[in-house]
Amino acid sequence: MSLAVFVVIGFLMLDSGLLTNLLRRGSVLGDEASIFGVDEAVLGKKPDQCEIHGSIEYLYYENTGFQKVKNNKVGLYIYAEKKSFFELAQKLVNSNGGDWGYVLVPYNVRDRDVDKWKEVFRMTNDKHLVPIIQLHEVNPDNYEKETNEAAQFLNQFMWPIRNRYISIYNEPNDSRFWGGKVDPKEYAVIMRYTIAAFKKENLDFFMINGALNTSASTNEVSTDAEIFMKKMNEKVPGIFNQLDGWASHSYPQPNFSGKPDGKGRLSIRAYESELDFLKKEMGVKKELPVFITETGWAHAEGESYNSSYLTAEFVGKYFKQAYEKVWMKDDRVWAVTPFTIWYEPPYDHFSWVNRDGVPYEHYEVVKSIKKVKGTPAKLETGNEVSLGCPPKS
Repeated sequence: MSLAVFVVIGFLMLDSGLLTNLLRRGSVLGDEASIFGVDEAVLGKKPDQCEIHGSIEYLYYENTGFQKVKNNKVGLYIYAEKKSFFELAQKLVNSNGGDWGYVLVPYNVRDRDVDKWKEVFRMTNDKHLVPIIQLHEVNPDNYEKETNEAAQFLNQFMWPIRNRYISIYNEPNDSRFWGGKVDPKEYAVIMRYTIAAFKKENLDFFMINGALNTSASTNEVSTDAEIFMKKMNEKVPGIFNQLDGWASHSYPQPNFSGKPDGKGRLSIRAYESELDFLKKEMGVKKELPVFITETGWAHAEGESYNSSYLTAEFVGKYFKQAYEKVWMKDDRVWAVTPFTIWYEPPYDHFSWVNRDGVPYEHYEVVKSIKKVKGTPAKLETGNEVSLGCPPKS
């Protein structure tokens, strides 16, 4: 069997923990070289000294060193089930000079479809898309088992960049997204456990909260975001200091039709109020990078016209202002993934394309915005030549 074939089989047989270790170290040489049956003593010899026997191909994450990493903040909320969504996202977020824009992809913590998720990570790598995986549908009565298995499942794949972004559920201060109830103490415990479980599996997991509904009031179905955060911190003191980043749903209210120059909790700058509250009231010391995992204006166009919303033409103008005058200028904002590529009525008024995949006007406007060529620590393929040297006489 040739060494090259042996190496490929070796990679397929490696468990996720060992392979993760190889990727983190950036090379299979040194201590790991023996895994592939390579004599370390010959690796330093020049090719003309011995016969070239084969080569080792391996994966590693690029070392960005001390260079300033450039970041393309433009993103989109999509879904794993449709390959065409990845193509539409790529054409949007990596257009006009852009590269390595973002996509948010929801993940049910009980999903174990290896083929589907292997394809997700293959497509994000091939299309230069940075995935943010948003967990959903945990069973609070079985959260430890489901969390551990989800962390192990997601860790087995080759993510396209070193940082493995995980958002810990969605709007838990709204009962519609937390099993029909609002329970900040329960969510705090589950968030703490989720952070620890994913970090135990791989330190490259970058843990982000589940974004809160900042426009929700306290009633029988929801809780004000700041009250919710206070109760979380009462249950698990210092919980927000355990995060690596902050997810925000900075929607332009009222009626998803507010102007892009608005400020406060009901605007596209809602994250500013959240960061201020975290620092002043929750005692957060670190500077948490912001991931706006949902935002956007609802548009009138859809399968039925809704005149209470802005036209797609206006939505395009507002998105252009939001990106160019607010989000791109704020270094605290790392990514903006508006909701959503496409959704069934009545939420189709948030869609960026119609049912047939034809883009609305705001898609074309954002596509035309000048973007940044992102330079994250991406997955690379390396190659090392191995030599078959004759035994010494």
